[in-house]
Amino acid sequence: MKEMTPKERVRTALSRREPDRVPVNYLCNPGIDRRLKGHFGLDEQDNDGLLRALGVDFRCVSAPYAGPRLHPEVPGRQVDACWGIRTRWIEHESGGYWDYCDFPLRAATVDEVAAWPMPSPDEFDYSHIAEDCRRQADYCVCLYAFPDVINSTGMLRTMEQTLIDLLLDDEAALLLIDRKLGIVREVAARTLEAAHGGIDLLWLAEDLGSQIAPMISLDLFRKHMSTTSSAACAARSRS
Repeated sequence: MKEMTPKERVRTALSRREPDRVPVNYLCNPGIDRRLKGHFGLDEQDNDGLLRALGVDFRCVSAPYAGPRLHPEVPGRQVDACWGIRTRWIEHESGGYWDYCDFPLRAATVDEVAAWPMPSPDEFDYSHIAEDCRRQADYCVCLYAFPDVINSTGMLRTMEQTLIDLLLDDEAALLLIDRKLGIVREVAARTLEAAHGGIDLLWLAEDLGSQIAPMISLDLFRKHMSTTSSAACAARSRS
């Protein structure tokens, strides 16, 4: 079989036809990433070199936040500039990783959630999107977007509290979800517009299960999650 380009390979697989090989993607933690780059003799910052060495068929584009810092630094923590998510360094025998901590909105009221600083879609940089798509046109170009409701809300309220919130229709938690999704949807829509058709795949993600079973029921998913899929389709139609 003729060797396919990465884009052809992914599109062939998604159309349920047989490609020349299985499409490959790559995600890992920083420690594994660093060791792989060392194995291939690559600089620790050479992300593209590692993707090429591994034969990865996908490339992601995104509009980075370019606005002012909305949340102050905290000693001993990494604090996300626009969402206020906090992480702390956890060491283990082969290195370490930054894990979520503090959960500043864990017990927040509706008023506190309403006052929590969040970015404007105007404060993201879309200027390079079209060029990034052109440069990677042989690959399956992806936009990683929303909903990620349980996971990202859990970063501010804890996973346990977020699951309880969804069961009890907690007003503060639902406001947090709605505020964040409204921004993320608009950023995704503007990114798709800026790409001028150069994005092949809208990548939606959600933490819905453990290793053995779903974490929420189908009814709860339909109540709180399924509307985000309709929003994604609406955003895609604007591109």
